[in-house]
Amino acid sequence: MEMPRVDPFVLSKKAQLVSRLLDVLPADAVIHDAQETIAYECDALTAYKCPPLAAVLPRSTAEVSAVLAICHAMGVPVVPRGSGTSLAGGALPTADSVILGVARLTEVLEVDYADRFIRVQTGRTNLSVTGAVEADGFFYAPDPSSQLACAIAGNIAMNSGGAHCLKYGVTTNNLLGVTLVQMDGTVVEIGGAHMDAGGLDLLGVICGSEGQLGVVTEATLRILPKPEGARPVLIAFDDNEVAGACVADIIKAGVLPVAIEFMDRPVIRATEAFAGAGYPDVEALLIVEVEGSPAEIEEQLAVIERIARAHDPVELRRSNSEDESARIWLGRKSAFGAMGQINDYMCLDGTIPVSELPRVLGGIRELSHRYGLDVGNVFHAGDGNMHPLILFDANKPGDLERCEEMGAEILKLCVEVGGCLTGEHGVGVEKRDLMGYQFNADDMEAQMRVKDVFDPAWLLNPAKVFPLDTTAERRA
Repeated sequence: MEMPRVDPFVLSKKAQLVSRLLDVLPADAVIHDAQETIAYECDALTAYKCPPLAAVLPRSTAEVSAVLAICHAMGVPVVPRGSGTSLAGGALPTADSVILGVARLTEVLEVDYADRFIRVQTGRTNLSVTGAVEADGFFYAPDPSSQLACAIAGNIAMNSGGAHCLKYGVTTNNLLGVTLVQMDGTVVEIGGAHMDAGGLDLLGVICGSEGQLGVVTEATLRILPKPEGARPVLIAFDDNEVAGACVADIIKAGVLPVAIEFMDRPVIRATEAFAGAGYPDVEALLIVEVEGSPAEIEEQLAVIERIARAHDPVELRRSNSEDESARIWLGRKSAFGAMGQINDYMCLDGTIPVSELPRVLGGIRELSHRYGLDVGNVFHAGDGNMHPLILFDANKPGDLERCEEMGAEILKLCVEVGGCLTGEHGVGVEKRDLMGYQFNADDMEAQMRVKDVFDPAWLLNPAKVFPLDTTAERRA
């Protein structure tokens, strides 16, 4: 994977840069020792690493503004970083860049139950947002698998979703407003604690922009009352494509579960060995959860079970208690960690129309045979957000490259059937060179012109999202 050529002039200014950063930040917030910057050399896409010039950990919007103003004046690239959980290399630094981490921005600034919103600093973790309001009967809906660790800043940057986004939507559907610091240090407020702001939808532009347009330091988020109840049903099949067809039929029936999750045999076996959830040894599992009053739950489950039986499931297991619900979800919530214990893997993130699930699952199986690499599938089936896990040996020469080539073919297949390259992980560096497969030159030019407005010097996360050859002139 290619990265931009390092600017020796920026490297030569390190001492001056560090001195100026120490003028506006306490000493413990500026990390510039070469050994200590190694902690920031990559995010969760660990195949690629590069220590930054320095890293800073501000505690307020004012400190973020001061840092960006200095870097802007000195022409130093800045890579925003949440918790470093990006699977697409969204926070991968270059040797001449400064990592700006928001990990110390963790305050809850305001909670309003009457108007159902919470305002937080964006270094706060996803799960802790719900933690701040759950005692009063509320929750924050987006729930990515990394919610225990991932920061709201990163969720906004990548428009993260999660298992329950089928009903509640992804980050953009639950984001009301942001405080954004632009590259020159200018602080702007976009949106707010109301349904919709007048004028241009700049909030929609910011959410999912992958740190290209500014650093979000505060966010106003929608919170919701906890549902009266929820219950999952586990449906087991002896064929992946049949399981995919069942998902499509549930959606076509007009039922809106809160979640539909999919796991195939390699993932089922790994999670059983890891967590012992009590799953049957089958080709595919669906976990379908509904919520509401007892009567609503019963009505929805009856429809789902009728549809499932038409596909001749191996097992259909409805939860009858909180403990049974927890066990049904245990394996799914353990899946990524379980797979990591048995093999190196690359986790992809393409999104497809739900009706195309059988075709794409079949295509992934064919690609697995062609490349000689096993694949585990675990994903948000209800909204077609695929997460194939391609297993490879990081210590075997050529295996990573073969894995990446196969991953590119899977993502191209997603686009071919009417889907897109990413659902919630973002483009980052992982999918950057595939952008031309989904977008033509005019499409990308229009997107890059938006960045021109927010960041004319192309100093914010400049090596991400767009192919390097299309941005070379702008970055120069």
